[in-house]
Amino acid sequence: QVQLVESGGGLVQAGGSLRLSCAASGRTSSNYNMGWFRQAPGKEREFVAGIRWSGSGTDFADSVKGRFTISRDNKKTVYLQMNSLNPEDTAVYYCALDLSRGIISRSPRAYEDWGQGTQVTVSS
Repeated sequence: QVQLVESGGGLVQAGGSLRLSCAASGRTSSNYNMGWFRQAPGKEREFVAGIRWSGSGTDFADSVKGRFTISRDNKKTVYLQMNSLNPEDTAVYYCALDLSRGIISRSPRAYEDWGQGTQVTVSS
């Protein structure tokens, strides 16, 4: 089993930036896709961004495209750089792991392991 720990959330003003990190442990192999999701109060969990196990492919939700980037460092830590934040980005952000190594999935059901979440609050 893999443990995922997110960090980097917080309170930021509209237009600001945050970088979230997700560190994976408990598994020697790093051959898995990673995704970031978010969930705002009263809303379903939604896909934000994903990166393939090789680091060569990424995918972004339309709502964050051009503002967010995703990267992975030594294949066991994944980052979500969030720029030009707006109040609609306020949510709990989760990282998740998909062992399939196929295309990046936007469905939460494709992901086997999840972090505990980190709160991102954007004030207007």
